[in-house]
Amino acid sequence: MGDIPHAPPPRPGPADGDGGPAHKGAPAHDSGPAHDGGPAHEEARANGEARDADEGLARGGLGHDEGRARDKAQAHDEARAHDEGRAHDEARAHDEGRAHDEECAHDGGMARDAHVDRLLLGAATSTQAHVCVLFVLAEDGRVLMMEAESGLPEPFSRSWVLIRSTDQSPVAVAVRQRRLVWVPDRETMAREFPLVALAFPYGFALAVAPLVGRDGEVRGAMMLLWPPAPARRPTGHQLDVLTAACADLAEIVPRGNRPVPPGHQPRVLTREPPGGEDLLLTCLNRLPEGYCMLDVEGRLTLVTAPAEELLQAEAGELTGKRPWDVLPWLGEPAYEDRYRAAVVSQEVTYFTTRNPGGQWLAFHLYPGLAGVTMRVTPSTMARDPRPVMPDQLVTTDRPPRLVALHEMLHLATTLARAVTAQEVINLVADHVMPAYHVQALAILTSRGGRMQVAASRGYSEQAIEEYDGQPLLHLSPGHPLAAGAPAFFGTWAELRATYPEAIRSDDMSAWAFLPLTAGGRTAGMCILAYDRPHRFTTDERASLTALSGLIAQAFERARLYDVKHQFAQSLQSSLLPRTLPGVPGLEVVARYLPATPGMDIGGDFYDLIRLEEKVAAAVIGDVQGHDVTAAALMGQVRTAIHAHASAGANPGEVLAHTNRLLSELAPDRFTSCLYISVDLGRSMACVASAGHLPALLRRPGEPAQVVEAAPGLLLGIEPGTEYATTQLALPPGSVLALYTDGLIEVPGRDLGEAIGGLAAGFAPAPEQPLADVAEDMIAAAAAVEHRADDIAMLLLRTGRA
Repeated sequence: MGDIPHAPPPRPGPADGDGGPAHKGAPAHDSGPAHDGGPAHEEARANGEARDADEGLARGGLGHDEGRARDKAQAHDEARAHDEGRAHDEARAHDEGRAHDEECAHDGGMARDAHVDRLLLGAATSTQAHVCVLFVLAEDGRVLMMEAESGLPEPFSRSWVLIRSTDQSPVAVAVRQRRLVWVPDRETMAREFPLVALAFPYGFALAVAPLVGRDGEVRGAMMLLWPPAPARRPTGHQLDVLTAACADLAEIVPRGNRPVPPGHQPRVLTREPPGGEDLLLTCLNRLPEGYCMLDVEGRLTLVTAPAEELLQAEAGELTGKRPWDVLPWLGEPAYEDRYRAAVVSQEVTYFTTRNPGGQWLAFHLYPGLAGVTMRVTPSTMARDPRPVMPDQLVTTDRPPRLVALHEMLHLATTLARAVTAQEVINLVADHVMPAYHVQALAILTSRGGRMQVAASRGYSEQAIEEYDGQPLLHLSPGHPLAAGAPAFFGTWAELRATYPEAIRSDDMSAWAFLPLTAGGRTAGMCILAYDRPHRFTTDERASLTALSGLIAQAFERARLYDVKHQFAQSLQSSLLPRTLPGVPGLEVVARYLPATPGMDIGGDFYDLIRLEEKVAAAVIGDVQGHDVTAAALMGQVRTAIHAHASAGANPGEVLAHTNRLLSELAPDRFTSCLYISVDLGRSMACVASAGHLPALLRRPGEPAQVVEAAPGLLLGIEPGTEYATTQLALPPGSVLALYTDGLIEVPGRDLGEAIGGLAAGFAPAPEQPLADVAEDMIAAAAAVEHRADDIAMLLLRTGRA
């Protein structure tokens, strides 16, 4: 046991740097003898101290490295903590800065909105407008977005929240044309903006001015409404205020490149009602009539005690609600419509109805800037409604105005498909005559100083003849057909007294004369006739005036189409051969059938070229496209083929030369062509084809067959194309049929089957005139009501001089 202290000390590992349990635990069971003292004890202690010194030295050498590592780690941790702290501080500062910026931006946005609202309301107050609206451009100028408004009923505001900048509406026109748009009354709106007049059939004057910044960029528009002002322009003061307000707003509102926010709603600006409501209510309660106040949204803000009694409802049930929402017996749409008419037009409106107790009540609505005052009085409606209601809302012999409005809106969409005057009149007659109980309708135009009936429905032939051809010079300047303004006559006596030269046809008794004006040009007149006296209400006059605008636009489109179509057909006809040359021993018949009106023109052509006394060339083809360009190119193809054939080229060479020419003239247009040279002396034919349908051949005593010529590319695709030829025997009495695709093509039918079917039915009798054969072949196609393609056909029979 005494040798243990002299053993060499163990080399500590990294985990033993502090001596550890290994140095204390090993001699623990020998501690007893060590307490005996003496030299052994001293020696052991000395050895232990030496060992401890050695271990200390060993620990000292390793501890220096570990301390340095610990110092580096501590420094790294402190640096990282410092960086993280600094990053945290910077992030917090950034967030606080961003929040501050957003708060400032929000405050700036609120300040901008407040400034805009003050300018808008200030302009309305200064000009005495009862409605003001601000529109700003958005979506890169494609949309006009309602930014703020005051005085518009909610249904109007909802309909005008977003307006396409390409629309035909006062706001869009003002922005597009960068000018003031002034609409003084309902009739002007119906003439210039018929769709707007139909959607908002109320009387009001309207001014829209664009917001143009100093940089010349349009930012939006401001719209103001006043009561109707027929035959009046805005005053100088109103124009000055409007111009100044628009200039100020243009420098505040943002540019038009921002998107429309989802669910965007404009700011609704309110005008404070006059004070002293308690005193006012006390005064009104003393009166026998009932009085109610409604805001511009139609909500009741005040109900007097007499009104409670007449309406049979308490004020607490009504305040804050719309009367037609809370009182079922006022739920008829026509009653709410009278309120809207009062707000928008700022004119007094009326209606009568019965309360649940059966008592007739007359409602008079008096509009103001902050809403409407409604007076409710017992009515004599049961005995005589005229004193309280000048225009009946609903009558027994006419559908409600809302039904007529639906018909007008539906008509507006269907008229877009009309391409001829008769189609226009048919659509108008189908929609208007039932809605307004019209018995006859006609569209009149002028030509050479005389009236011309362009289309009609319901008039007799005699009546049409009476109008047709009447000199316009004999009409007085104020006559409806010469004045260019709508005119309404409820009886024959009214019309006769105003215009003694007027014509009465088919015993009609009332008339509406509606000028068809579009784009500043009066294209004609629409006449609506009734078989009994008729009272035209204000609503009806406005609706019919708007109708004339719709008809005018559709009729002008139809007229332009007719002119274009007639010009193209005339061009095409002039390019086709007027007569075919006579060739002894060859009978020839040609037919051409244009596409029906409403379809584009085609480029089908045919020709017969006399080359020698007994040699002729039959040609048929189809130029790609259905327009004037196709018709003009068709003439160039015919000329080229004629020139090369007359120069002595064979069928393949004729097509090759023409192909090179077309590749230069019209590289984006292709042409199919079939060229057959007929040599009567040799009873032979030579055929060359450039992608055209095959000819049919009927030899005497044989069934008809399809002539299989060598296929070739369409003309105009590849300039260096060569065309092969095919020889064909043509004994006397043979019949050849050349045709274009319009004769056989049917959607969904295989082209090969169509050609085979045509060949199976091609069986001309030897003595049957070719003209009759041609009529039989083309009859089915001619009977098609809407023919999308034109048809050309050329028949030849040999052996008959």
